[in-house]
Amino acid sequence: MSGKIDQRLKELGITLPDAPAPAANYIPYVISGNLVFISGQVPMVDGKIEKTGAIGDGTMTQDDAEGEARKCAINLLSQLKAATGGDLDRVTRVVKLGGFVACTADFKAQPQVINMASNMMVDVFGDIGRHARFAVGTNALPLGCLVEIEGIFEIA
Repeated sequence: MSGKIDQRLKELGITLPDAPAPAANYIPYVISGNLVFISGQVPMVDGKIEKTGAIGDGTMTQDDAEGEARKCAINLLSQLKAATGGDLDRVTRVVKLGGFVACTADFKAQPQVINMASNMMVDVFGDIGRHARFAVGTNALPLGCLVEIEGIFEIA
């Protein structure tokens, strides 16, 4: 299908990969009523995590994490596209994003890292992309990745 949101993705130069398969005993999304709950997405590209470590431990920077947050947002959109049967025009609201950043205790810019995903939702969906959110730091994430982001979306 090719709709308004697919056209917007093309204008932004964003190509959505196939939705990543779950890495453990869970499903990638649940639809309940008109809400889609998408499991936490890590920055998997072609089945691999490209950057591992944590901000503040000397292995990764805030810029690295922001790039990884963008990959997570792309994977969220891929899952959302699968949940909507390929029709992202069914999305009526980005309700909430939740973001985790692997970092040391002295790193305080988790919101700026997760802003990359928030900005993408607004860039793609416009006003309906504005959402509630949390952004927290943690000492470790699955597969050693830098960022994990989950989302709740409303669909028609």
